[in-house]
Amino acid sequence: MPDQTPNAPAGDGVVLRPMTPSDLPSAQALTDQLRWPHRLADWEQVFAHAQGVVAERDGEIVGCALRWLWGERHASLGLVVVTPACQGRRIGHRLMSAVLDGLEDRTVLLHATAEGRGLYERLGFVRTGELRQHQGLAQPAPLVALQPGWRLRPAGVHEAAALQALDAAARGMPRDALIKDLLASADACVVLDHDNEPRGFAMLRRFGRGHSIGPVVAPDLDGAKALIAHLASVNAGHFTRIDIDFDSGLAECLESIGLLRVDAPTTMVRGAPLVTPPGGPSLFAVVTQAVG
Repeated sequence: MPDQTPNAPAGDGVVLRPMTPSDLPSAQALTDQLRWPHRLADWEQVFAHAQGVVAERDGEIVGCALRWLWGERHASLGLVVVTPACQGRRIGHRLMSAVLDGLEDRTVLLHATAEGRGLYERLGFVRTGELRQHQGLAQPAPLVALQPGWRLRPAGVHEAAALQALDAAARGMPRDALIKDLLASADACVVLDHDNEPRGFAMLRRFGRGHSIGPVVAPDLDGAKALIAHLASVNAGHFTRIDIDFDSGLAECLESIGLLRVDAPTTMVRGAPLVTPPGGPSLFAVVTQAVG
């Protein structure tokens, strides 16, 4: 990452410098140009846990990129944006090089658009899968029958530690501050409980054009379906988005309740593969494509 002093301008007059909270309206305007749905509030929430860099030319922000550091061994990158008027000038490469600085010993995760995938491959990222972005006006979902001893319940106010542990096991990286923040701000958080022990959870949050369901952590497909069905019914009649893993087995279920597939970004990793414990919970839906 650049230090607090802007670097020397390149031949095109573009300077990289650290992103600050005052840059967020300009960053949100960049995503607007690409027709990405992020509200200023969405930017503020993810930036609270991030480090960012902006590309500036003649006092105007023309690009940005963010990174999130998770523990000592993991990171994720996202919201890599260059204004359309400045694309094709290697600004994206410079932004990526800046946010990758110092991450050589970490496993780094990102979700790539079709336009960005080639750049990320040149920087050492390899494809490990895909997401499936589903969205639409949610329809009431049939209740999913649970086996004896299993139930859905609202998350408790003092339950952050249990949900943080489930997320870390499912995602393969510790994200305690993020999960605590999301729990505090979510419209709803439902827990999948087995004999009074949390085994999964899902959140319904304001995001973009409406609401987003994610993360969704569950021990199996039926558990994930139960969590999603509950939150989709809570949000029935309203715009709802969910970003699922490509092999989650959820696509047909989502389409049956009005959430249609609209995009399929590529999951890419640089460094050691993400490791999740065998027999542990799985991440069926991410927080956002940027954060993972």
